[in-house]
Amino acid sequence: MNNKHSFTGKKIEPPDIRPNMSISDLISFYGCTGFNARRLSEAAMMFKKMIDTEATICLTLSGAMTPIGLGKSISTLIEKGFIDWVITTGANAYHDLHFAYGLPVRQGHFDVDDDILYSKQIVRIYDIYIKEVETLQRQDHLIQNMIREISKSTVESGKEISTSDLSYKLGETANNESSFPDKSFMVSASKQGVPVYIPSLTDSSIGMNMIPLLFESSLPSLNLLLDISESAAILWKSNISGGIELGGGVPKNFFQQTGPTLYQILKIKEGGHDYVIQLTDARPDTGGLSGATIQEGKSWGKIKTSHTGNVIVYGDSSVYFPLLCSYVLSECKPRKPKKLYHLKDKFVKEMKDNYLKKNKKKIR
Repeated sequence: MNNKHSFTGKKIEPPDIRPNMSISDLISFYGCTGFNARRLSEAAMMFKKMIDTEATICLTLSGAMTPIGLGKSISTLIEKGFIDWVITTGANAYHDLHFAYGLPVRQGHFDVDDDILYSKQIVRIYDIYIKEVETLQRQDHLIQNMIREISKSTVESGKEISTSDLSYKLGETANNESSFPDKSFMVSASKQGVPVYIPSLTDSSIGMNMIPLLFESSLPSLNLLLDISESAAILWKSNISGGIELGGGVPKNFFQQTGPTLYQILKIKEGGHDYVIQLTDARPDTGGLSGATIQEGKSWGKIKTSHTGNVIVYGDSSVYFPLLCSYVLSECKPRKPKKLYHLKDKFVKEMKDNYLKKNKKKIR
């Protein structure tokens, strides 16, 4: 820490820019400069370190990442073994499936009259256009049918499910029935045993699509508290844990709250995560979680230390994330998938047994 207050930093030696630079060259270039370019270089190196040290890596998704087509980039990371679990908004999961089923999504315009778009049944996410009937309502029909089938299986088994179980089934169905399964990260996650959690399920079209099923008494036995226990168990069983946070919101907090769940509530493990990278445009001074610094999380037990292992890159995830993806794909060898989806129930049972053993007298 004392070195931060002395004139001992790396000398600024203006780097060369040249034609046809590789992504590795570009990240190295950024590392010789400052501001968010240097932070992006630090983030790239940290992501590589997570992969090389066999860290259990979580990707959190907020903002409209999949409608602009980044789902396939996430799929590639999953297939290379670079992402072990995912926490996403329901919207990103919902819109990701458009591409698997070949439903129309187009580049549009941001400076438009939205009354006219509404009259033409076109919905807008900034400069992305989605068709109301051909895309959204078609997707709604597919989602409702999928969840009806999931409901039947949960009734037969009598088992409660988490949102990772719901996501697994959605991805599995899309893999079997859609025309372009390779375009969906939900499909890749299901195939590779990567659990996908949707903690804000009711704040999305997937949750909205459960209302008809609620009226029909056809809902699956969802228990959202299982999401908390499963995600905490993943951290509990991880020797090294890291995360890549795209934006903030509920996915960011849900990932980081695993530390306090173990430390503050269950009192079975202290420490939190070893590495956290966040790409965000949110400010810390407004008090919102999206802009809260990662270092602040140390006071809650969310990370191991505020001094190392964390970096925030301020800017647009849609710009920075593909650069991080390309860098680790260039620099890292594929890893064997951890297949946490198929281990999560075992992890929870072990964690539960550990907790009950330590608290035997108190429970009595």
